[in-house]
Amino acid sequence: MIPLSTIRRYLIAGLLVWLPLSVTLLVIKLLVDLMDNTLLLLPEAYRPDTLLGFHLPGLGVVLSITILFVTGIVAANFFGRRLVEVWERLLARIPLVRSIYSGTKQVSETLFAPGGQSFRKVLLIEYPRRGLWTVAFQTGVTAGEAQAKTADEVINVYMPTTPNPTSGFFLMVPKRDVIELDMSVDEGLKMIISMGVFVPTWRNKDSSKPPTLSPNL
Repeated sequence: MIPLSTIRRYLIAGLLVWLPLSVTLLVIKLLVDLMDNTLLLLPEAYRPDTLLGFHLPGLGVVLSITILFVTGIVAANFFGRRLVEVWERLLARIPLVRSIYSGTKQVSETLFAPGGQSFRKVLLIEYPRRGLWTVAFQTGVTAGEAQAKTADEVINVYMPTTPNPTSGFFLMVPKRDVIELDMSVDEGLKMIISMGVFVPTWRNKDSSKPPTLSPNL
């Protein structure tokens, strides 16, 4: 007779193998299915499902990468830049569309700009009150009216919720109240998604020193 504790240990060991694998496969399937929708851009007579007679998953991924690559080639040359400018001027005349497009474009340029500060640093801030700490990400440096009307120098911070980091709060936090962490952004996201179950290994072995506020933000 196998002891109940042994059975439970084996079940947990099996769960630890299959649960992350299942979630990974599910996420990959969702992404592949989403990109396969780009095949609808092709005329029905030229779609792979019509030509092959059956559905082959993943062809949408190839088409999506091809479209992005070709678009990048066109947009990077002189003619392409002028075409994009004309397109943006046209969208700027549509009231609702111009707000969505311009906001999305600014966020995209900020995130993918070389040397940008968006989501490059993992921070530790006190929230929702003093003495309670949470992980956040620096999204930029506050400038303009918001900075001029605050007594302290503040930085832009995104504080994600757990376990869904796509929702969260935008905060402008005084730089003196922020601690910069050594962990990478990927490690910070893993820690948030796992609700603190995953704790990245601290590269600084000298844990005897208390944390200090970062002077480099």
